[in-house]
Amino acid sequence: MVLKLKAEGFQEFQAILNDIASKKSEDIFILFSGSKDTTGQSWCPDCVEAEPVIEKALESAPEDAVFVYVGVGDKSFWKDSNCVFRTDSKTKLTCIPTLLKWGTNKRLLDNQCNKLDTVLMMFED
Repeated sequence: MVLKLKAEGFQEFQAILNDIASKKSEDIFILFSGSKDTTGQSWCPDCVEAEPVIEKALESAPEDAVFVYVGVGDKSFWKDSNCVFRTDSKTKLTCIPTLLKWGTNKRLLDNQCNKLDTVLMMFED
């Protein structure tokens, strides 16, 4: 069964990465999304649209995969050109949602994340 983890902000994201790196899972998938409010709703409409599609596609992910949901912060934090998720050499985000397979060049951007067939391809070997 896919291990699902959540991180809020860059520090939690880094901590989770450090933790799962020791588990030697080959398949680490990360969804970067607008952070959710107290009602559980992201401020990012594209993220809201993509989330159920990604959840459905996760049913086809490899059994030993790790999936990390990362909230990138509120809208003003994300829109800042100096946002750490944009500037960090390992993430280099340009938009949200972004779904990627860690350690590879596989990356789906914003409106690609709401197409089930496209997301399913991400989870294939």
